[in-house]
Amino acid sequence: MKTQSRHDEMMGLAARALQHFEHQTTDLAPDIMSQPVAAYIDPARYQAEREGIFKQLPLALALTLELPSPGDYKAMTVLETPIILARNQTGEVKCFLNACRHRGSRLCDDGCGAARVFSCPYHAWTYDAEGALIGRYGAETFGEVDPADFHLTELPCAERCGLIWVTLTPSQSMDIDAWLGDFAAELDTLALSDWHLHEVRVIDGPGWKVTLDGYLEAYHHNLVHGATVGQHTVGNLLVLDTYGPHQRLTFGRKTLGALSNQAPADWAPADHIRLIHSCFPNLSISGILGDHCLVSQIFPGPSIDSTQTIQFILSARPPET
Repeated sequence: MKTQSRHDEMMGLAARALQHFEHQTTDLAPDIMSQPVAAYIDPARYQAEREGIFKQLPLALALTLELPSPGDYKAMTVLETPIILARNQTGEVKCFLNACRHRGSRLCDDGCGAARVFSCPYHAWTYDAEGALIGRYGAETFGEVDPADFHLTELPCAERCGLIWVTLTPSQSMDIDAWLGDFAAELDTLALSDWHLHEVRVIDGPGWKVTLDGYLEAYHHNLVHGATVGQHTVGNLLVLDTYGPHQRLTFGRKTLGALSNQAPADWAPADHIRLIHSCFPNLSISGILGDHCLVSQIFPGPSIDSTQTIQFILSARPPET
């Protein structure tokens, strides 16, 4: 039933895209839109966005496939905040500040690995994957100290849809199901946990909104991506569906017009459209074309004109070398 329902939905998206193709139109906003330049370059607004959006809302910080087994971890720095994502022995992923509770030293370098414990390189305070303090060098010299008072600082964390979500403010509550809403079912269709990691690349760019804007339209495809994506997609054709703050964008492939000469019963819609899923504020999943997929995380940098984008190139087949 779910497979048939998804096919029917893809048929509907293809029909909407084909109508635009035949009439040389695209989905439009209700009215002409313009944004003041200050929305992109005002320093006070930028700091408010970092604090009020990126430090308060759930962020997709990792793929489930990066931490496939108990004992796996990923350490990274987000908005100058060092964190550790660790999958414990029961399979649950937890997130902690990557800072020893003794003197604040980082417990491990950024990157992925496997570890049952995390030991501070400064004074050898040791923590398990639950964040509990389980060992102190020279513990007898500290007097009556309750290890529970020195648990690693935990951040709200949840795993859904093949992604690991974190809120960077420890005191902030997170209801990931409410945040994703109906978009969760849409993300589930991507089966991200079934893919294989082929490559990770890091790209420095301009302000986060300038960068994110590029993931939300096809207007630039023919000029900017003429040798790559532009060879396969119809420029300036977009079908938009919103799910609260999240979006699904449907692009037409260059073969879309062929559907005009086919009976709908003969359509294979996935061959003629491609989808981009954008989860506010920092995630884009695009380019699912058969055997590969591109997942992009966008993080605002320390200055208003800086952004770091981390891109994961996924393959439907496991690496052969």
